[in-house]
Amino acid sequence: MDLDAKVCYCFHVTKRKLLHFLRLEKPRVASQLSECGGAGTGCGWCVPFLKQLFQQAARGGATDLERLTPAEYERLRAVYIRAGKGTPPPGATPLPPEG
Repeated sequence: MDLDAKVCYCFHVTKRKLLHFLRLEKPRVASQLSECGGAGTGCGWCVPFLKQLFQQAARGGATDLERLTPAEYERLRAVYIRAGKGTPPPGATPLPPEG
């Protein structure tokens, strides 16, 4: 996933913005990433990825974001939401068509 790909589809927060926030603000806990444009406070899909980015900033290593294409990430989010595990807020990126 490239730097300009969205991580939080509910509030349109990109990987680049999150990494910049991590570098500048140096949050103490992963939940403080919500201060970056509200990331993780919508449907909840991106929370595990936010935790991985936080851990990566603290300890290095790779995240699942490096292994997923933006299309795969978007598809998996749609599966998550359609399974009733989260509800996107108004203004969130719409789900792709089922298929």
